[in-house]
Amino acid sequence: MKSIKIFIPALIICLMSVSVFAQKAKLETVNIKTSAICESCQNRIQKALIKTKGISKASLNLDTKVVTVKYDPSIITVDKIRTAISMSGYDADDVKADANGYKSLPDCCKKTK
Repeated sequence: MKSIKIFIPALIICLMSVSVFAQKAKLETVNIKTSAICESCQNRIQKALIKTKGISKASLNLDTKVVTVKYDPSIITVDKIRTAISMSGYDADDVKADANGYKSLPDCCKKTK
């Protein structure tokens, strides 16, 4: 009887661990080219993405202007990730920046012509 009392909690812990592992295994990564210019752009894009449901991590490399995004494809699509970047005022691959989002950017973050 004592071994059953130990076995059941151990089994529950194992099942919970497998469940957490399975959830992490679903994440995918995508790289998206942006129109970011400076650290302010970097912060804006990363914050906008992290607030977006289904995205677990976003890291923008200013040298390449590419944001690497870890996301759950069962919750969000790559097109919706691009839209989130666009709504924050920046180009995302072939998706142009949303006009209202772009207007709200500080001057240092706007593209020069």
